[in-house]
Amino acid sequence: MKFFYELLSNEILIAAFFGWLTAQILKTIIYVAVNKNFNPERLLGDGGMPSSHSATVMALVTATGLNFGADTFEFAVAGVMALIVMHDAMGVRRETGKQAKVINNMMDWFMKMDSDISPEEKLKEFVGHSPSQVFFGALLGILVGFITCNIIG
Repeated sequence: MKFFYELLSNEILIAAFFGWLTAQILKTIIYVAVNKNFNPERLLGDGGMPSSHSATVMALVTATGLNFGADTFEFAVAGVMALIVMHDAMGVRRETGKQAKVINNMMDWFMKMDSDISPEEKLKEFVGHSPSQVFFGALLGILVGFITCNIIG
């Protein structure tokens, strides 16, 4: 029971969770505003504006810095991890999304030729982020980290 109390009172973990949650909610609202339809997959899915990966790790970095200081091992680990996650979101994962879009277009063409490929087999296209999506996710994470630490701490 002590473990769950400690887990639920971990300010850094709570900040990271709220960074992710806030980004996912904003991502869904922005998707609805732009596309004029609600897609429930956007609530938990990858890709889109703002980057929930960036918001999560930057909320974690911010809360870690506020709790331990910028000159600590904990802050260094959180910061390096954040850079890796955000770089990956703009690099490999973004390219994967581009490739998925091309492959899905090819599958559409094959399906017109009476192929055995079903529409359910399409690849996810929302997996990576543009630099602006990562940037605004990072700003959101910093804001959420500060707010969380000031409310809880």
